[in-house]
Amino acid sequence: MFSILQAAGWPIWPLLMASIIAVALIIERLVALRRVKVVPLGLLQRVVAEYRQNGAAVEMIKDLEANSPLGRVLAAGLRNVGASREIMKEAIEEAGSVISHDLERYLTTLGTIASISPLMGLFGTVVGMIEIFGSQAPSGSNPIQLAHGISVALYNTGFGLLIAIPSMIFWRHFRALVDGFVIEMQQQAVRLVEVLHGERRS
Repeated sequence: MFSILQAAGWPIWPLLMASIIAVALIIERLVALRRVKVVPLGLLQRVVAEYRQNGAAVEMIKDLEANSPLGRVLAAGLRNVGASREIMKEAIEEAGSVISHDLERYLTTLGTIASISPLMGLFGTVVGMIEIFGSQAPSGSNPIQLAHGISVALYNTGFGLLIAIPSMIFWRHFRALVDGFVIEMQQQAVRLVEVLHGERRS
C-alpha cells in the first residue's frame, strides 16, 4: 500500500485525506440516520395515549424532546396544545425545519468530496503528464521518470474515482433517507394536530 502511495506521488495525499473524511462521514451518518433513532415505531400512539391519560405534562414533553427528532416535532405540538390549529402547525413546522437541517448535517461535505474527488484525481493526472513531458530530453527519454509520470497519472485518476463513486452513492442514499424521514415526520405531526383538536380519534 505504501509503495502505491509513493508511486502515485504527492498529489495522492489530498485524495487520501478526502477518503478518510468521506469514510468517517459515511459511518457517522449510517449511525445517526437509523430509523429507530429518527422515527421510532409507535411513538405517536404512545404520545396520544399518554396525553389522554395525563394531558401535556412537562415531564412527558421533556422526555419526548430527548427521545428522537420525531419526538422533538411532537413535543413542539404538545407545547402549544392550548393554542389554535394554525399556531400549533406553525410551531411544528419551525421545529421540523430545524430538525431537517440537523438530519442533513455533513451531507454537504460528503457531496462536495464526491464532486471534487475526480477533479483532484485529474489534477494528479495533469501533474503526472507534466512529469512525463518533463522527462523528455533532446538525447532521449528517461525511462525512470517516464514510468513515474505514468504512475502518478494513473494512480491519481483511479483513486479519485474510487473515492467519488461510493461517496456519491452514499450521498444520494442519505439525501433520500432524510427526505423520507421529513415526510414521515410531517405526516405524523399532522395526525397529532388532528387528534388533539378532535378531528380524528387516532
